[in-house]
Parts: sequence; C-alpha cells; structure tokens
Amino acid sequence: MSVSPVYTCLSCRLKTLVVSAPRTSRRQLHASAAYSARKPTFPNVSASKMGLLTQGTGPSINDSRIKPYTEDEKALLAKKYTPDQLEAIYAGETAISDDDLRTQGRARTDPMRISYFDDFSKIRPIIDHPDEIPVGGTKEGDVGKLLKSTEPVKAPAPTREAPSRQQVAESTDPRILRLSQQTGMTPQQISKLRVKNLVNHRVVNQTRMGKIQSLYFLTIAGNEDGMLGIGEGKAAEDEDGRRQAMMNAIRNMKPVPRYEERTIYGEVEAKVGASVVQLSARAPGFGNRCQHLIYELARAAGIQDLAARTPRSRNKMNVVKAAFEALMAQRLPEDVARARGRKMVDVRKVYYGGQVY
Repeated sequence: MSVSPVYTCLSCRLKTLVVSAPRTSRRQLHASAAYSARKPTFPNVSASKMGLLTQGTGPSINDSRIKPYTEDEKALLAKKYTPDQLEAIYAGETAISDDDLRTQGRARTDPMRISYFDDFSKIRPIIDHPDEIPVGGTKEGDVGKLLKSTEPVKAPAPTREAPSRQQVAESTDPRILRLSQQTGMTPQQISKLRVKNLVNHRVVNQTRMGKIQSLYFLTIAGNEDGMLGIGEGKAAEDEDGRRQAMMNAIRNMKPVPRYEERTIYGEVEAKVGASVVQLSARAPGFGNRCQHLIYELARAAGIQDLAARTPRSRNKMNVVKAAFEALMAQRLPEDVARARGRKMVDVRKVYYGGQVY
C-alpha cells in the first residue's frame, strides 16, 4: 500500500530553509542612557499621596485661623482700608467655605514644602518698615500699638565703625584726594572700585645716552554697575607705573550702555591695529564666555551675559582697547528710533507690568 506524500506549498518550504540570524544590539552614539530608560531625579508627588483628596487625613491647619474677625480687629482694619476695600475683603472671605480650608488648606509633607507659615500679625524688623521699629524688639501686640500711635517710633541710629589703617592712609594720601576732586567721587567710593592690571611688559627706548628701559602697565577700573575705564602707565619703577595706570583708568571711566542691566545691545565690532573684537549679546544665564581679557572688562562693567570672538590678531594691548571701543560704540534703540522718526515702546512693560528681569 503506497502512501502519497503530504503536499506543502513553496512558501512553507522556503520558511524552513531560512536561518534566523542572531540579533545584534544597535550601537549607541551617546554615553548617556536612552531617554526612555532615564528615571526622574525626584519622585512625582500627587495630591492623593499627600492626602489632599480625602477629608480627615494629613496635618490640617489649626481651626483658630478660621475664626471670624472681632470688633477690635475690624476697627484696626477700618483704619487701614476704605469701606469699599473692607466690603471686598469680607465678600472674598465668605466666598470660601470653611470645609474647603479644612480639606485643602493642609501642610505639605513633600520635599519641596514650605517649612513655616508666615504670620503677618507680627512685625519683621528687616522687611517691615525698618524706620518704624520700636526699640527693644517686637511682640504680637506691636501691630495694634503702631496703628493706634500717631507718631512713628524711630529706630536708633547705627553706630559707625572705626576706620581701618588702609582707609585712613587713603583719605590722607594727596594723590587720592586729588583724584577725588577730579572725578567727584569720595575716597571710600574709589577704594570700592574694581581695579585690575591686565598687561605689563618692559619697554626699552634707544637714545644717544644708551638704552633707557621702563615698565608699561595697562589697567582697567570699573564699579561693576555700568562704569568702565582703561588707563596706561609707564615708569622706571614698578609701583609708580601701576599707580599711574590705576589713576588714569579711574579718570577715564565712562558709562557703558547695558541692555536690561546685564548685557550689551545686539552685536558690535571694533578694530585696533590688527586686532578685531566681535561682541554678541546672549540670553539670561548664559554667562561671560570669552577670553580672560574681555572677561575682566565685562566683569568690571557689570555685564553678565556676553559672547566674544577675536578672529584676527590677539595682541593683549590691542584686544583690550578694541573691546573697550566696542562697548562704547553700541547703537542704542532710542537713537535708531529717533533717527528714523519713530517712537519706541517696550511692549513687555505693558504685559508684565514693568517687571522685566
């Protein structure tokens, strides 16, 4: 008895011949893990885990805070607010039920919680009217005393510390006194300026008397709040040359235009000799990413977000002078608008109420 073979199609026969190749892992181009495999640094804290969705769980606010106003408290509020404002305050507080405060007004237990509840019934000496602080500290009843009193109690005048030896020497130095008369700044303001020597080298002048050598210094000075100046000094002695450069830098201080008190206006470029300096404004938090000479200039002028390039010669003396000229050669938007016959309006001050950085 002959048995016929079972019929199989051509595709089924080919499936048995195909050998599955071993699957190799893809090559990672980055050292860090894939985005799907990353885990958040802090766990996600939901409202259910904090116990805010169920009533009667979790630490609740003391019920004494929800008590209605007493007659004395209403009298104190009437001295501070108008009747319309008091009516709005009462209407707003009655719109919120006590049950919502008990269930939702809870102390948080997550790592990002506030560690205290601010009590506005007490006077904090640093931020609450420092000129009207009673002598001898503050207590809970000080708010009522200040509201009832007609004349504010002045705080005692701060005691002045004795000047140090360096301050006494600077105040009696004739050079500092003359510099104070020329610039209009006090010796104390001059001592607080940021002064830094950036370039110094030895210079030799060939004369018929022989080689006469001297020391060259290039110094910058700034108050870190929009004023910057550079000065040069040359003398046979090291100390004389440094002092001469410092004095010239303080005399040559000029205001530097700053956008939002942190960076420059757009992009500027300046050229001194064979050195070219290109400065660019950057977003908040960018920092000063430039070479150390331009970094010191920006730091002394109070600029925090700046990028700089020196594509050509990097002679130190020319780079400092070119960077200073670039800061002074900024084109202000007010000047551009005035030249075009336009009126410039900062729209952000309308939307953000003037709180721009």
